[in-house]
Amino acid sequence: MRAIWKGAVSFGLVSIAVKLYSATEEKDIRFHQVHRSDGGRIRYKRTCQVCGEEVTYDDIAKGYDIGGGEMVILTDEDFAELPLSTSHAIDVLEFVPAEQVDPILYNKAYFLEPEGTATKPYLLLRDALTDSERVAIVKVALRQREQLATLRVREGVLLLNTMLWPDEIRKPAFGFLDEDLKVRPPELAMATSLVDSMAGDFHPDEFTDDYRAALQEVIDAKVEGREVVQPEEVEEAPPAAVDLMAALKASVERARAARGEGGGASGGGAGEPTPITSARSAQKKTAEKKAPAKKTAEKKATGTKAGDTAAGGAKKAPAKKAEPAKKTAEKKATKAAKAPAKKTTPRKSA
Repeated sequence: MRAIWKGAVSFGLVSIAVKLYSATEEKDIRFHQVHRSDGGRIRYKRTCQVCGEEVTYDDIAKGYDIGGGEMVILTDEDFAELPLSTSHAIDVLEFVPAEQVDPILYNKAYFLEPEGTATKPYLLLRDALTDSERVAIVKVALRQREQLATLRVREGVLLLNTMLWPDEIRKPAFGFLDEDLKVRPPELAMATSLVDSMAGDFHPDEFTDDYRAALQEVIDAKVEGREVVQPEEVEEAPPAAVDLMAALKASVERARAARGEGGGASGGGAGEPTPITSARSAQKKTAEKKAPAKKTAEKKATGTKAGDTAAGGAKKAPAKKAEPAKKTAEKKATKAAKAPAKKTTPRKSA
């Protein structure tokens, strides 16, 4: 990397000499404008609208249009007198919690490298930012412009993030913000369920610029004289659904299926019950309640039939016949006791 700026970070009475490097780079594929018939480059000449002459860079100044066809011309001397236009200092204003800086303010990122003997104070500031879990709010002059920025730590290096000024952030002014449109609790619950089903940890390396890769393939094929293979068509997004709840439910099921959860009610892990899982749990409990009731009825019916069979068997059992036999014997004994005794006729002697 090539340093694009040199200066010093200043906080309190400490000054740290640093070099500034661009921390990002655009990977867009750039094209030149060419003549279609012969491929010649298209050049643009800097010509004066008044006299029509071609103008060199040395003769170009900056002009500010004040309206009505009038222009105020500013020279290099005018810019030289402005404060901080050539200052090479990064002045620390304060240290604040990182979460208090709205990400919409961030603009460009730069790495800072210690220069010369500034390594120890550089490491001191780096470790102090890490321990305090804060970022430094600074002012810096880059490209003839004073900019607000933050200093934070990334992979052991101080990172300078230039920021937009608050008055550069536009205010959203849209008609729907004034409409009295309420979101129903079931819809919010289902939307939250969809968010939960698609939740995960952010790993930027998992995402790629598919369009740039396909365009590079087309260019490479042109260079090598190969046939250009059309990339697979991306699945089109489904049309807007009229039933919002139905669309949310389908989205939840699709997200779970994509994660290999099979649309199960449990979602494969612990968590708060969603409207879908609650509905399925209710259906399951209802089915379980009905099943025991049916089994109880069958059991009662079976028990009644078994009782009838047992009663019928008892009538035919020998044990039950013993009771009438006993009564008959007692009756015969009673009759014998009541009957008069038979007279005995003495036998005559010979």
